[in-house]
Amino acid sequence: MSADRIRNTRAMAASPRCGASTRGGLACRAPAVRGKPRCRMHGGAPGSGAPWGNRNAYKHGAFTQERIAERRAIRELLDEAGKLLGELDSS
Repeated sequence: MSADRIRNTRAMAASPRCGASTRGGLACRAPAVRGKPRCRMHGGAPGSGAPWGNRNAYKHGAFTQERIAERRAIRELLDEAGKLLGELDSS
C-alpha cells in the first residue's frame, strides 16, 4: 500500500466491538458479527454456541441405580454362560 493514500477506516472503527474478554482480562478488540454481540472467534459465527432451550440439561438415565443393577445382572449372566461353555468344551 502506498504511503500517499489515505484509508477511510471510520466505518470499521465505529463498528460495534465484541463483548468478550481475553485471557489477559482485556476486552476483545475484534468487530462483532452483524446482529450479534460477539466476534466470529467468540461465538458469533453461524452454528456456534449452545443449543437453544435447555437441551443440555436432559438426563439420559444411564447411571441410575436401576440401570447399574441391570448391567450387573447381565454381566453375571454372561459370566455364568462363559463358565458353562468352558465346562462343556473341556469335557
